[in-house]
Amino acid sequence: MYYQFDEQFNIDCFRELIHTPSPVGYDLLMNPVLEKYAAMFGFPVTYDNKGTAYITMEGHDNSRTVMVSTHLDTLGLVVRRIEPDGTIRIRNMGALNFHSAEGETVTIFTRSGKAYTGLLTVSSHSIHVFDDCRDMPRDEHNMLILLDEKVSSKADVQKLGIRNGDLIAIEPRFELTPSGFLKSRFIDDKAAVSCCFTMMKYLKENGLKPKYRTMIGFTYMEEVMLGGNYMPPEVSEAVALDIGCIGPDQDGTEFGVSICAYDNNGPYNYELTTRLINLAEKLGCSYAVDTFRHYGSDCSAAIKGGCNVKVGVFGMAVSCSHGRERTHLEGLRNTMDLLLGYVLGE
Repeated sequence: MYYQFDEQFNIDCFRELIHTPSPVGYDLLMNPVLEKYAAMFGFPVTYDNKGTAYITMEGHDNSRTVMVSTHLDTLGLVVRRIEPDGTIRIRNMGALNFHSAEGETVTIFTRSGKAYTGLLTVSSHSIHVFDDCRDMPRDEHNMLILLDEKVSSKADVQKLGIRNGDLIAIEPRFELTPSGFLKSRFIDDKAAVSCCFTMMKYLKENGLKPKYRTMIGFTYMEEVMLGGNYMPPEVSEAVALDIGCIGPDQDGTEFGVSICAYDNNGPYNYELTTRLINLAEKLGCSYAVDTFRHYGSDCSAAIKGGCNVKVGVFGMAVSCSHGRERTHLEGLRNTMDLLLGYVLGE
C-alpha cells in the first residue's frame, strides 16, 4: 500500500452505502448519507437538475477542473404490472442477472413513501409442483414478486399504494471474510464511492489538496447508461472510478486495479490512459490493462452525450459482475493508491 489510508473507514463506509437502497433513479435514502459523509470533511453537496450530486475540492491550481465520476445507483427492478392474483411482474433496470437473484428479498418503494418487501421468484417456482421449474428461462417474462403481505388480488395490492412504475431494490447480502474477500451485490459501484470518501479523509488528515480543482460526481442513472452524459462545462478531464471485469479476455484479478483502455463504446483517451498506466507503475500498484466487451461507464456516457472532456476509467476488478459480486481488500487498496495518486497529481 503506497498511501497509508484508513482501511477500516473504507470498509465501514462501504458497508453503510451497501445497506442504503438506491436502485436506478432512486436517491431519497442515499442523498442524506452522501451529505453526512461530505460534512465529515467540511464539504457541501450540490446537485444539478438531473439529480447528479457533486462535491468540489479546491486544488493548488484552480485554473483547471477535473472530475472523478462514480455512481450510486444500483441494478434494480420496476413494477411492470400487478396480476389479478396479486403477484407483481417486473422489468429489469440495468442488466441484472436474474439467475443470481432468484429467491432474494426485494423492497418496493411506493410514491407515498411506504415500503413493502417481497420474494423475487420465477413463475414455475417449485420443483414439487412444476415440471419446468429447472428449465424455465429466468427473464422478465417469467420472473415475479410474491409480496410479503396478505394479498390475493390486484385491488389488494393497489390498496397498499403499490402502482406500476414503483422502484424496487434488491437485498445486497454483504459479507467480509476473514481472508479479506468482499462478497456483496453492488460492489459496482459503492466500493468506488467509499474509496472517494476515504480519499477525502486522507487529504484532510494530512493537510493536502488535490493538484487541480477536483469535482467528485455521484450519478444515479449509470446502470441504464445515462449517468455521466452531462458533465459541468468547466470539467476538462474525467476518470470514471468503476469496477473492472474478470474473464478469459482479461488480465485483471480481484487483488488489483484494472485500467480499461477500451469498452463496447470505443477507446478511452490514449494520453490519459497511458498516464494512468505510468502512475500505477510509479506507485507500485498491482494492476492490469484490459478491454471490456459488455461494459460502459459514466465517462463513456459523457462522450456519447457530447461532453468536451478527456476520459479514462479504472477500478477494483470483481468476479460475478451484476450478480452477487466478489472482490478483495487488496483490490480496494490498489484502487485507492491509484485514485490518490491521480488526485494529488503524482
